[in-house]
Amino acid sequence: MVLNLNDAIQACWKRIDEGQVATYIPVLAKVDPYQLGVCLYNVDSGKKDCAGASNVRFAIESVSKVIALLYAIERLGLTTVEDQVGTRQTGFAFDTILNMEITKEIKPLNPFVNSGAILVSSLIEEEDHLSPFDQILNFTREICNDPQITLNEEIYQSELRTGDMNRSLAYYLKAKETLANDVTTSLETYFKQCSMMVTCESLANLGAVLANDGIAPWNGERLISSDAATYTKSVMMTTGLYNQSGTYSVKIGVPTKSGVGGGLVASAPKYGIGIFSPALDQAGNSIAGLALLEMISRELDLDIFRY
Repeated sequence: MVLNLNDAIQACWKRIDEGQVATYIPVLAKVDPYQLGVCLYNVDSGKKDCAGASNVRFAIESVSKVIALLYAIERLGLTTVEDQVGTRQTGFAFDTILNMEITKEIKPLNPFVNSGAILVSSLIEEEDHLSPFDQILNFTREICNDPQITLNEEIYQSELRTGDMNRSLAYYLKAKETLANDVTTSLETYFKQCSMMVTCESLANLGAVLANDGIAPWNGERLISSDAATYTKSVMMTTGLYNQSGTYSVKIGVPTKSGVGGGLVASAPKYGIGIFSPALDQAGNSIAGLALLEMISRELDLDIFRY
């Protein structure tokens, strides 16, 4: 089926008015909400179709949790990462520790809530004189096939100034002896990885690697193991959209991860998908972006549960 992405964007445009940009990070509060872009990467044909604000650079925010998780798995092995963080869904907000407090857990429930993401970032240690963040940045440029990805210093400083909730999560993990490494370094890594600037095409490339079992479709090079790709897609499906993950598993049926910068990365059979629209719903997910992804999934028959 042929899908006109420009028509799809027009059909979903009005949904922008139902959301608002992230305001708790001052720099993100200044972003124009009236943007919607998409890039669709067909792994089989190698063809990319992009439309709308597909080349606009935006803060990757929590989509970076996918990349940090993949890098930690490649560096340390899947077993080590699984020992440190779970894969269970939580009904609580992504930036609360209640999930651990109420259930008396000794490790974060999954790698995509903030406590789990901070812990995953803390597992990456300096190597070959490269800081943990520099390693993540290099890996991000590689797996997104985008050498222009850089740290946005203004967003990073904004994250530092307003990141007290994340500090509380990190110190909680440290007090519980779950986070073993230095808290300050771990938070610096986490805040910086969230402040990288990407495009829809960057995220479509990332989704395409996952869709292609860890192999970069643009050159045939294996970037991550098959186990890492499968594991990460599974966690994206169950926890990638915070406490709305179950809802969108039913509505869209494609492994997806969101970020409060307005980005979405999705990995469907044969497709990597990157979407950007900064107006968010109450759970922190791009509202027009998810409407667009739902339309793409329906029109291209991408729902993995339709068999």
